[in-house]
Amino acid sequence: QVRLVESGGGLVQAGGSLRLSCAASGSIFSDNTMGWYRQAPGKQRELVADMTSGGTTNYADSVKGRFTISRGISGVTASLQMNSLKPEDTATYYCNANTRLRDGTVYHYWGQGTQVTVSS
Repeated sequence: QVRLVESGGGLVQAGGSLRLSCAASGSIFSDNTMGWYRQAPGKQRELVADMTSGGTTNYADSVKGRFTISRGISGVTASLQMNSLKPEDTATYYCNANTRLRDGTVYHYWGQGTQVTVSS
């Protein structure tokens, strides 16, 4: 019932910027984490950045200082500003949301993915 929809991917030259956006439809509980993962061909899916509902952020070392995650006041959107892009950033990027109820039940949601390609 909950769906995550990403947008903003595309083709960009090295050194350029893109902004990815994710919006959740349906009910997302207030205790949650939203973030972005990416997967390149032949590689494992990896965390790029995430942010808890309390505002705590985590970034992969490879993107620190270049990418910034933000969330809307509503708590059901997440954006990833990607600056100084490198060819190694090329991947399919997936929005992720994890929400935890007070009884401990955890729900995991994934977007369909959006392609980011960075040319040299």
